[in-house]
Amino acid sequence: MGDYKLTLVSQVSYVEADIEQLAQRTEDEVREHLAAGKLVEGLEHMSPEYLRGIRRILTVSADTEWVSAPSYLRAAQHAPALNNFGSAMSIIQDELAHAHIAFRLLGDCGVDMDWLMYERPAEEFKYPYAFDVPLNSWVELVCANALYDQAGFVLLSDIHQSSTFGPWKRALKKVDKEETFHLRHGRTWIKKLVAEPEGKAEVQAAVDWMFILTLEWFGLPDTRKRHGIQLEYGFKGKTNDELRQDWMRAVVPFMEEVGIQVPAHLDEDTDTYVIDCPFPARFDPEKREWDLSVGPVSWDEVLDRWKGRGEMNSVYVRTMQRGYQEAHVG
Repeated sequence: MGDYKLTLVSQVSYVEADIEQLAQRTEDEVREHLAAGKLVEGLEHMSPEYLRGIRRILTVSADTEWVSAPSYLRAAQHAPALNNFGSAMSIIQDELAHAHIAFRLLGDCGVDMDWLMYERPAEEFKYPYAFDVPLNSWVELVCANALYDQAGFVLLSDIHQSSTFGPWKRALKKVDKEETFHLRHGRTWIKKLVAEPEGKAEVQAAVDWMFILTLEWFGLPDTRKRHGIQLEYGFKGKTNDELRQDWMRAVVPFMEEVGIQVPAHLDEDTDTYVIDCPFPARFDPEKREWDLSVGPVSWDEVLDRWKGRGEMNSVYVRTMQRGYQEAHVG
């Protein structure tokens, strides 16, 4: 086990230290390349800053898809029928395939894929905090499809449209189509559930804690987040707040249509969605409840919660790494 810890330390150093050696262009050369309307196809077109940035956004995307698999599997075990379980497994298979795409691209960017997937400590994974909160039922799974997968769709659609990294841009054509199936699965089930009072109550209870968690999905507000390099290099096309608006524009009307209450509404004068509760807010992960009575909390408090991860972080990562570690470390 001692050797394993040394491997982790040396690998963390390697991931950062190799950037200057692998990137083959200067910052000015990359900007000229992009200004000419050309895509970045590999390390031969990257500067150190571009390589560092594309690794960062690919890692978040890969980790999010990766950890969604054990999260969804936990809830899929409560499927009401075998064919429903099969649908959930199809979604999980898609999520793993999407993760595989991003991890393979990270491998092309000089990162050790085995370390990244199977040896990295759980607390170093970078995915939205929402997945650290367990999904305990079939209702929560389909609500996650409607809320979490919609957030993923918004983010990846933006990257698909704006990305200057050619291999990822092309791969996301497939991902976009499959995410549409996940959204349809969630919405179809929610419509079915809300037709009965008991089902509607269960959906409302799930959305009560999941909606605000998904608002957090898009990160710090634009007043706290600088997007310069991300937008200039085409790692994304929209700011965090713009993406949050896109998500509400898709989710809020649907929830209103099915009679589920959410703390947001459209301001028709400005054509923007307004969040109707304190945001950011204090969250009790054990009770899966928001304490809105204290009003908005600081983003520093939210960042502390994100960095501390949640109860499922080590459980999910251990689930995904177990086979590899038993074969290579045990």
